[in-house]
Amino acid sequence: MAITRRLALGGCLAAPAALAQGTDWPSRPVRFVVPYPPGGPTDILGRVVAARLAQDLGQPMVIENRAGASGVIGSEVIARAAPDGQAFLMNASIHVIIPHLNRAMPFDALADFTPVTNMAMVPLVAVVNPNLPVRSIAGLVAYLRANPGRVSYASSGNASALHLAGEMFKLMTGTEMVHVPYRGAGPAVQDLISGNIQLMFDSIPSSAGAVRSGLLRPLAVTTAKRVAAYPDLPTVAEAGVPGFDIATWYAIWAPSKAPGPIVGRLQQAVAAAVAVPEVREKLATLGAEPVADTPEEFATFCAREYDRWGRLVRDARVTLD
Repeated sequence: MAITRRLALGGCLAAPAALAQGTDWPSRPVRFVVPYPPGGPTDILGRVVAARLAQDLGQPMVIENRAGASGVIGSEVIARAAPDGQAFLMNASIHVIIPHLNRAMPFDALADFTPVTNMAMVPLVAVVNPNLPVRSIAGLVAYLRANPGRVSYASSGNASALHLAGEMFKLMTGTEMVHVPYRGAGPAVQDLISGNIQLMFDSIPSSAGAVRSGLLRPLAVTTAKRVAAYPDLPTVAEAGVPGFDIATWYAIWAPSKAPGPIVGRLQQAVAAAVAVPEVREKLATLGAEPVADTPEEFATFCAREYDRWGRLVRDARVTLD
């Protein structure tokens, strides 16, 4: 399930200059809705990028957390917003996953939004509470098989990449775990630290601090290759589950029919922001790889990801229950 596409930042910066001409946007503060509570990976990454955008664009970039319903509540705010360049959505790959599980969606995840850019890709990391007597993926698999249904794993919400990583792990190892969804990765990590749950396939940003302080034990990263944030940590695949490969991504959308010049200007600003060494260093410490593709490239990517995650949902028989 690899997300292997990588785009050179130089190509992003070379987007047609005409897109950024003919508009004085932004002339006032810009709102970015993050559909999760503060402290989760979408919030953390979004704030890093937004802080630089505020410097470069000369207007405040306001992060507004609107959590609930696996990101649907906050996303609907932008789906219904005026396409005037004053409000955007910062969301994760769940944006193209949740429609495959929620048939009563209040919006169309593709048609009701204008893709702006994919900000960054982030591998997941399998982390456990230190009280769980496992120190490797092989040990985890053995423990789960000896204790079917007795281990709970957390996610940032139903249908999130974190949820699907757990379901993929169950499918590929023939094990049983109990899924416990939360309203964002931040609250899930806190419960994992307290021992209310035992395991999580988390985005590297939200659990990095707890891992550094020894409050959580990392077992492996979920991508096909090792990552710079944890160079000594094996992948799940090399640790005993061949073929396991999953990551998540974080992106920006505008409401449908947003003006092309504004969309282009924002994408160019994001590409410039993630090219700044200071920003790249911050993203690297969070395990994030900058992307900043063009609106056209991101639209194609969204459609492809929509189909890819849909196949996983069907194969793993994932439900919202």
